[in-house]
Amino acid sequence: MIIENIPVEETIEKVKKQIEQENNLSPGLRTSLELLLTLVTLLLGKLGLNSRNSSKPPSSDPNRKKKPKKGSNKPGGQKGHTGNHLKLIDDPDYIESLKVDRSTLPSDGNFQSVGYERRQVFDIKISRVVTEYQAEILEDERGRQVVARFPDHVKVKTQYASGVKIHSVYMSNFQLLPYKRIEEHFADQFGIPLSAGSIYNFNKEVYEMLAPFEDWAKKALLNQPLLHVDETGINIGGKRKWLHVLCCDSLTLLMPHDKRGGEAIEAMGVLPYYTGILVHDHWKTYYQLTCSHALCNAHHLRELERAGEQDNQVWARDMQVLLLEINKAVDATGGMLNELEAEVFREQYKEILKKAETQCPPPDESQRKKGQRGRLKRSKSRNLLERLILYEQDVLRFMAEQDVPFSNNQAERDLRMIKVQQKISGCFRSEYGAKMYARIRSYLSTSQKNDISSEEALRLLFDGRWPSFMEISS
Repeated sequence: MIIENIPVEETIEKVKKQIEQENNLSPGLRTSLELLLTLVTLLLGKLGLNSRNSSKPPSSDPNRKKKPKKGSNKPGGQKGHTGNHLKLIDDPDYIESLKVDRSTLPSDGNFQSVGYERRQVFDIKISRVVTEYQAEILEDERGRQVVARFPDHVKVKTQYASGVKIHSVYMSNFQLLPYKRIEEHFADQFGIPLSAGSIYNFNKEVYEMLAPFEDWAKKALLNQPLLHVDETGINIGGKRKWLHVLCCDSLTLLMPHDKRGGEAIEAMGVLPYYTGILVHDHWKTYYQLTCSHALCNAHHLRELERAGEQDNQVWARDMQVLLLEINKAVDATGGMLNELEAEVFREQYKEILKKAETQCPPPDESQRKKGQRGRLKRSKSRNLLERLILYEQDVLRFMAEQDVPFSNNQAERDLRMIKVQQKISGCFRSEYGAKMYARIRSYLSTSQKNDISSEEALRLLFDGRWPSFMEISS
């Protein structure tokens, strides 16, 4: 890394050697200088991190520039593009007939009506709908009264219908609006007073109704040949907790937990019994499971970028190019290479790692201090190199097995909205609130993956029915 034309790494190494060669330094001063150099190295390492060489989001990049669009075409539909537009419907809500002003017709013709030309204007109407139930009261000559029975769902003098509940739950858990803004939305758009307590109760009601969905999802995930797993930090009541996701292209299961590792996996109740392929980012806890593993190469590409930029590892650039080349070849063949093609790439992979051993050697055991035990500290580049060597099969599984993806992008997509939620609201107030969000979001995400809109999925729930993709009795 070069700052103000100063090669930082080289300068730090020179200073370290000077400290080692200086015999007149007191032990206290020597220790202080070594500590300061360590801190400078750590801070410089963080200074150079961005979305290309770490897991930091692109929004955190300083002076971020958007990538220019490929090609020279102007924005919008291109020549020959059919386009998408509104289509005429057969049952419009209102019909307004337009008559020809007959005074403008030519006098030398006898015009008769032969039909009409149709045009439609689409609009929305936001309004409150209040249904009043009037139960008849019968009374006999002795003053005895009999009152007609109200429908089962009409329990009190005034209450919210399912449409209000569906819309508020959707705005809260899918659009991620805070309760206060949902209150304002209902007041401004519908003229309906709605408190934060009511919205919370609606979410709680849906959460409890979805308990069978969560049980069904866990069983369904067990039968999937490939799953994605990931976790991200969340704020619950000012304390750092974890939101875990287990998913595939048709299912999503989210769960908050105090821990990141084994306890959370046990609590989720799926992975301890799973025997398929698990895609993840090499969190060591997952390797305690008995299933097969596939590692996320998007993570590897970012780590290789950091190794090239900050540690000047030439082999890292070569490995980046190779992984991208393999991925392109896999896409071109429809998801899997034949044995001959895979072996050619595997040999190139091993050759790069062989050269990397000389560029990024392990720590010198002769530098071990007296009485020091355990594994000597490795650099980040060395740790990455050893992972690529030891887990070659899991790194390259995407090229040898059908439908194994190059990255863990599915899990990252399913976790992305929790980051948005945390930016908007800052935190969950309680663990129960986080659990409500996780279960409801799991249901809505799974419904979307199966081409069922969030509104329809919630409507089915309040109607006492389950979506068609669920094999469960209502």
